[in-house]
Order: sequence, then C-alpha cells, then structure tokens
Amino acid sequence: MNVRASLVIVLLAALAAGTAVVLIGSGDFSMTPGEVVTTLFGHGTFQQEFIVTDLRLPRVLVGLLVGAALGVGGAVFQTISRNPLGSPDVLGFGQGATVGALTVIVLFQGGAAAVAGGAVAGGLLTGVAVYVLAWKRGVHGFRLVLVGIGAAAMLTAATQYLITKANLVDATRAVVWMTGSLDGRDWAQVWPLLVVCGVLLPLVFAHGPALRVMEMGDDAAYALGVRVERTRLVLMGSAVLLVAVATAAAGPIAFVSLSAPQLARRLTRSTGPNLVAATFMGAALLLVADWVSMEAFGDRQLPVGVVTGVLGGCYLLWLLVSERRAGRI
Repeated sequence: MNVRASLVIVLLAALAAGTAVVLIGSGDFSMTPGEVVTTLFGHGTFQQEFIVTDLRLPRVLVGLLVGAALGVGGAVFQTISRNPLGSPDVLGFGQGATVGALTVIVLFQGGAAAVAGGAVAGGLLTGVAVYVLAWKRGVHGFRLVLVGIGAAAMLTAATQYLITKANLVDATRAVVWMTGSLDGRDWAQVWPLLVVCGVLLPLVFAHGPALRVMEMGDDAAYALGVRVERTRLVLMGSAVLLVAVATAAAGPIAFVSLSAPQLARRLTRSTGPNLVAATFMGAALLLVADWVSMEAFGDRQLPVGVVTGVLGGCYLLWLLVSERRAGRI
C-alpha cells in the first residue's frame, strides 16, 4: 500500500467534499457549512431544503461527476499514449462531442435532450474514427496523438463552419453551450451521469493493473499475460464514453482532463496511471474552478469553462516548457 498516494486521495476527497459544501451554501441566499450539512441530512427548514435539494445540490453533483469523468478519461489516454499531452482535449474527443451538439442545435434546432444525445454520438464517432485511423498492427501512442491532433483540427474547423451557418439565435445558443458551464443543471443531468460513471468507473479501475503494465510497452505487456488490444479497446471505449457524457452534461470543459492526471501524479509521486487520484483531482479541480467563477469576479459570474481554460492554458504552457527542457519533445 502506497501511504503517500492514499493520503493524497483522502485529502483530495476531503477538498472536493468541502468545496461542494461551500458551493451549496454560496449564492443570494447564503448558508453556513453547518446549515448545509444539517439540511443535507434532512433537518433544515422548508426554504433551506428547497434551495439545497432542488437548486444547488444537482449543480454540485454534476460538477463532481463531470470532473471525475474528465479526470479518469485523461488518465487513461495519457497512459495509453504514454504522453502527458495525450488527453481528450488534444486528441479531439471533446471537439467531436462539440460538433455533434452543434449539429443538433444548428441544423435541427433540437432541445436539451437532443443536444446531449448529439454530443454523446459525436464523441463516440470521433473515438471510433481516431482508433481506426491510428490502427496499424495495433494502436501506438505516438500515432494516436498525431491522428488525434489532426482530428481535433478538422473538428474545430467544422465547429466554426456550423456557427457561420447558424442564425443569430442558434449561434448564440451554440456559443453559450461551447463555453462550458454548470449553470441551470438539475437532476435530469445528474442521473445519466451517475449511471454512466457508476458502470464505467469501476470497469476502468478493474483494468488499472493491466493499464499499469501496458506503460512498459506492448511486448512486455504481452509477455506478462495482458491481452493488450482487448484491454486498450475496453479502456479507450470507456474513456471516450465518459468524456462524451461529461461534455453532454456541462459542455466542453477545457483542460481538466489534461491537468488532473498530471497534478495527481505529481502529488502522489507514484508511477502508473493513478486512476483513483486522477478521479478525485478532476472532481476537486472542477468544483474549485466553479467556486472561483462564482466568487472571484464580483457580480459578473463567469462560466466555469472560462476559468478552467485560463488556468489550464497556463498549466499547458508550463508543461510544454518542462517537457522541452527534459528533452521529451
């Protein structure tokens, strides 16, 4: 048992839980953490129970689940590609979900459920296309990253084209969705996320030991009894679906899947994919960013995607500089 990694996981879980309580208590009708906890256990007033259960708790749960899904999805792809830049943001899966959602908004004027379905379909189709194009006697990390970057560029162009073809109302709706936000989230977004995460996260964790062996290369993994292609296909499919469903629920939240696994690895100082730590790191990062977006700019509340984009962009620049100095890029 890695004591440091276990301690980091506990602290990240405590940070996510504490930030969740603070977020639930924040707003025009403020509540102390004690009142929030009391209300969650069913001992609040009628007004407190309505505000917590119907208005604020769904938003926080969506943030927790989306952050966890993005964190573990990023950890899977960075491990499979053996590249710290091999996250869903870079490989085009988030852009695929965006194109799917915008197609429904611009061409079909679909409602919220249809937009979410389009985002999931777009992410899954992008995952299949990238996997097929990167296949050549197996899927290798360097080829996966190159194909993913190309797919991301093409999908970004498709997004811009769809916006230029939209009328003013649909274009405004599309841009708002593309920003990434937790505003207005309710139980209709919580339950699908909860079901998908409840099924796929244990599946990914169960393949964690095999994923750790695969970091040594396909030949070593084959020699140690790992069914490499089957394991890679299961993990990539699970990660793509997690990212697609997270994007469908909250829009494209930038850079969480890139930074959460790397920050988790640096805190735990542990080798391997650090799946559990990356999961809690993603959840904590997204909730902290949401709190910053609500409190740091006065009355002008920003979408959480803006905050994660700024912080993640700074982290990406630092990562590129450090990788260049280390001679890995």
